[in-house]
Amino acid sequence: MTATPTQQPNPVLADDAAVRLARAAAREEAGSELLGDHVGVVAEDEAAVTHLFEARHAGYRGWNWAVTVSFAGEGTPLSVSEVVLLPGDDALVAPDWVPWHERVRAGDLGVGDLLPAKEDDPRLAPGYVASQDPAVEEVALEVGLGRVRVLSREGVLDAARRWHGGDFGPRSEMARSAPAHCGTCGFYQRVAGSLGAAFGVCANELTPADGHVVHAEYGCGAHSEVEVEGGPAVPVADLVYDDAVLDVEANEAQAGQARSGQAQADAPDAESGR
Repeated sequence: MTATPTQQPNPVLADDAAVRLARAAAREEAGSELLGDHVGVVAEDEAAVTHLFEARHAGYRGWNWAVTVSFAGEGTPLSVSEVVLLPGDDALVAPDWVPWHERVRAGDLGVGDLLPAKEDDPRLAPGYVASQDPAVEEVALEVGLGRVRVLSREGVLDAARRWHGGDFGPRSEMARSAPAHCGTCGFYQRVAGSLGAAFGVCANELTPADGHVVHAEYGCGAHSEVEVEGGPAVPVADLVYDDAVLDVEANEAQAGQARSGQAQADAPDAESGR
């Protein structure tokens, strides 16, 4: 409530006597809590005004005691109609209440949690109404059974937008670096219905997408047709020497020493006479 009056209050309702009456009523309601200054008066109509007093309750900063005083006319006393505690313009208040079904976000559902769909959920349509998906209608007619509700056109488009922009969509980092798209992969299993035109489920246990809905233009390095060029796992030098068949060529100094040693071995032993 604001202290700015919307119209000029009746002087009888805004004089000192009216303020004292309103303060007494506010003090009675506040009990042992301290009552602050008179901070304003708001005209409700020609016969009633609301006086505002500062509330000094712990934790109620900016709140006011609002006392509505009425006047029936000449010759009648002033009377207190209502006493309430109301937040002011700068009051500390709790955030606006948000219904639980609007607070739930993707991934909040845990083990054992129940999350019923709203009766008017636009993503669903009654099962006896055409689902706008020929594949669904065909299956329902074949088995003679139906579900209470099926995906509406809005529900299909909502899911498609969410999956397209998710981690397994065509714009993800993994998809941009993939050698090929899921639509040409042997592990790609199309989903039924109209969503099958663009989405499927990955069945490759070696990829992060295993068991997830993936876009046909998503991809990863485990594509079924990926080929790696053959060759040694460890690079080998272009020129390799085999020590077992290596020819050794001695230099001139080594050759001279070898010839001298051979000559000494061939000379006759003077002592032996040979």
